[in-house]
Amino acid sequence: MDWLTSATSTGQKFTLMLIAIVLFVVVVGVILWLVDRPKNPSKWVLVAGFLGLPVLGLAFGLVYPAIDTIRNSFLDRTGTRFIGFDNYVHAFTNSEFLLVLRNTAIWVLLVPIAATFIGLVYAVVVDRSRFQRFAKALIFLPMAISMVGAGIIWRFVYEFRPVQGEIQQIGLLNQVLVWLGIPPQQFLIDQPWNTLFLIVVLIWIQTGFAMTLLSASIRAIPDDIVEAARLDGLSGVGMFRYITVPSIRPALVVVLTTIAITTLKVFDIVRTMTGGQFGTSVVANEFYTQSFLRTQPGLGAALAVLLFILVIPIIVYNVRQLRLAEEVR
Repeated sequence: MDWLTSATSTGQKFTLMLIAIVLFVVVVGVILWLVDRPKNPSKWVLVAGFLGLPVLGLAFGLVYPAIDTIRNSFLDRTGTRFIGFDNYVHAFTNSEFLLVLRNTAIWVLLVPIAATFIGLVYAVVVDRSRFQRFAKALIFLPMAISMVGAGIIWRFVYEFRPVQGEIQQIGLLNQVLVWLGIPPQQFLIDQPWNTLFLIVVLIWIQTGFAMTLLSASIRAIPDDIVEAARLDGLSGVGMFRYITVPSIRPALVVVLTTIAITTLKVFDIVRTMTGGQFGTSVVANEFYTQSFLRTQPGLGAALAVLLFILVIPIIVYNVRQLRLAEEVR
């Protein structure tokens, strides 16, 4: 009977999906028919017809949840009593949450800088090599892996087994340590280094993104600038410092800010590898934990609002730098 119940549930979900698709097609068709019906429709009709549905979707999917989250951040755990800024005060004074904020700051500081630096150096080194396509594909491959998949892979890399008898290590890193005569380590438990070992995973993923964008920017540097620099005697490190880096500065800003935003929202890696235990939790993971596991929706909403506030300056800076780059051009 279980399989019959499961099949019925699956069939109902499939039917609802088909109904939703048909309704969407019908609504879009009616809108397009109404817009196209007049011979010379006014501009406001065209704007309302083509942008009205997306705007409603954004309002329903983004604006309303954002307003509701802000409202909930001022309520208690029952969602009925207004408590002002108590949730925010708790987030900034409780030692547990101060550790979460510290971990988040470490992630945002190390991941963008390390991933961008490694990606830039890698792009410069392999750009003129014979095997550049293979080398770039090799470092870009982690981008094709989901963060959950990457977390599972690296859990096996960091896997620890106590040294008892002839038990072999199944974790790659610990097995290398054993070969070198070093006792195996509990990389995901020992604080504070476990946070750094988690950070390595996101750097591994984001380096390919940084390398791809920066490599394209390096190739876009005009040949006359490069030739003029060579005639002036620049080469190697000098060419990299005085020509390459200044020429690709807008791309560097985009890469750094994009990776920083991704890092602020990191959840999958921490949840998959440690569950936020052993002092490794970050804001995004703590938001999930407080909202859904500890039944503290008000505190979870306050953390979500805090995460949103942290992202805003990065986005503003990114937009300003892009506008400055366009003005220079």
